[in-house]
Amino acid sequence: MTKDEKIEIVNSLTEKLKGSANFYVIDASDFTVAKNWALRSACYKAGLELRFYKNSLIKKALENLDGDFSSVIKSLKGSASSIIFGAVEPKTPAKIMLDFRKDESKPALKAAKIGEEIYVGDDNLKTLSNIKTKNELIADIIALLQSPASNLISALQNKDNKSEENQ
Repeated sequence: MTKDEKIEIVNSLTEKLKGSANFYVIDASDFTVAKNWALRSACYKAGLELRFYKNSLIKKALENLDGDFSSVIKSLKGSASSIIFGAVEPKTPAKIMLDFRKDESKPALKAAKIGEEIYVGDDNLKTLSNIKTKNELIADIIALLQSPASNLISALQNKDNKSEENQ
């Protein structure tokens, strides 16, 4: 690969990372071609993009971003990593990874950026899979707001029923 090709890849990756509110850096090394294809396919079906990059190129792209990505850079062990982009719901990649880990320990999470937060290490995968989506949070808030109102309406209806029975 020529230096110009590497610069082009780093610039492209930098733009992808800037445009992604969420991304996961994962270790899928030692995957067979079939497992790698199955992981890519699962990501594609979920509307995600899985790309494979050399760690040195990922490091340069992260250095081009605003913010502190030193913890992500430190997690780049080995020669290469995969990155999952396009997560509208931040827990989708984590759930896909957990589905693949039923039989083995990979793919392993190296790091993830969810909004403004950075999660480093595979021990955060379970936490990431339990993050509530925006719609789930809205539903929880609506349920909390409706609960007092429904209790009040129920109490008023019971009071009206008792007053009608007394008449």
